[in-house]
Formats: sequence, C-alpha cells, structure tokens
Amino acid sequence: MSIAENVAALRARMAEAARAAGRDPAEILLCAATKMNDAARVREAVASGVDCCGENRVQELTEKQPLGAYEGCPVHFIGRLQTNKVNKVVGKVDLLQSVDRMELLEAVNKAALRLGVRQEILLEVNIGAEPQKGGFSPEETRALAARMREFPGVFLRGLMAIPPISEKKGDNCKYFAKMRNLFIDIAGEKYDNVSMVCLSMGMSDDFEDAIAEGSTMIRVGTAIFGPRHYN
Repeated sequence: MSIAENVAALRARMAEAARAAGRDPAEILLCAATKMNDAARVREAVASGVDCCGENRVQELTEKQPLGAYEGCPVHFIGRLQTNKVNKVVGKVDLLQSVDRMELLEAVNKAALRLGVRQEILLEVNIGAEPQKGGFSPEETRALAARMREFPGVFLRGLMAIPPISEKKGDNCKYFAKMRNLFIDIAGEKYDNVSMVCLSMGMSDDFEDAIAEGSTMIRVGTAIFGPRHYN
C-alpha cells in the first residue's frame, strides 16, 4: 500500500477507536513519526493529510527542513534531545514533545530567551517508572507544572509518554489511564504559563488503546511508512 493509502486506513481506525470510546475523531491528531524516511516520503505523508511530522533525530531534522520536507505541516521533535543540540531545535520546531529532565528544560528556556522566542513544549512522563528511560515521574511532573512561570522562554502545552512494551493488546491501558488522570489534574490547576491541550500517547501498536483512554495525539511511523530497516 502507498503512504496515502496507509494514512487513509489509519484515519479509519482512529475514527473507529474514537467513536467506540464516545469521542469525536476530530479531537485526535495524527503525528507522522518520520525517522529514517527521506524528504520525498515525508512530503508524501504531508500531502496525504497527516496533522504534523515528528522527528526523532536532530541530524534528520536539520537535513530535511531545508529541503521543504515539512512544508505546510507543523514539525515536532519527539526524540531524546541532548543539551548540546538544543540550539538546533529551539525555534525551529512547532512543538518539542520530549522534555524529559530538568537540565533539558533549563537549556531550552535559556536558548529560547536568547533567540527571543517562546518554545512550546510537552513534559515527557516516565509513566512506567522504567529505570532505562528518561522522563519525569508523575509527582515530579505535577510539581514542575506548578513552576512553569519560572521558565518564560517556554510554554507548556501538555504531556507525552511512552509506556512499557506491552505483551498483548490492552496491557498499556492502565498506563494511558494514569496519564489521562495526570493530564486532567494539571489542567484543572490553571497554572501560569500552562495550557494543557495535548496528551501525546499511542504509537503504531497501541494507538487504539491510547485513544480509548484519552489521547489527543498519536505518534505513528510504521503504520504509515512501513517497517524501518536498520543497518
């Protein structure tokens, strides 16, 4: 199937999952995870109607952007970002989804102030408390949201999570539900410099469960572009 056919099939599955959960399909955005896909394939995904493109690697972002890969579509950074590469991302993406540690938040804030921009971000939550993964704990996330006025160079738009690898369908529903509750709790506090509009969770293998539990954005690569071939 072509990328356009894959996107259409994915949209149909998203809509079915949303309706089954009593939700409006228009509430859920589709972020194309474009890692290891060249500019031409990314442009094809954009033309097929994805809502945004998400890059995992700084090198790919900086290579594809001048080629017009994301033209007409917001671009997000969704991978782990090293602090020494912050200047290559801040001000160049519409949303930085993967702010996973205080050191990075401080570096992004500093770079944004220097550039005179306000970088929109999500806080990444380590919802499965996995030691090998980055991300704030739910408790740290709540506390940090309350302090966002201390970081005028950024604007908190919501949360992102990658739950543990599931053995079978439905295993991650408990993590998605915890993320939804955390999202709602923070939104209810109406903190300064915070507008909770994006709950980014769900990928190719579990996005239907994520939608059922309240995701407002899914990040999908394989279901759009096919399997990645790593050398």
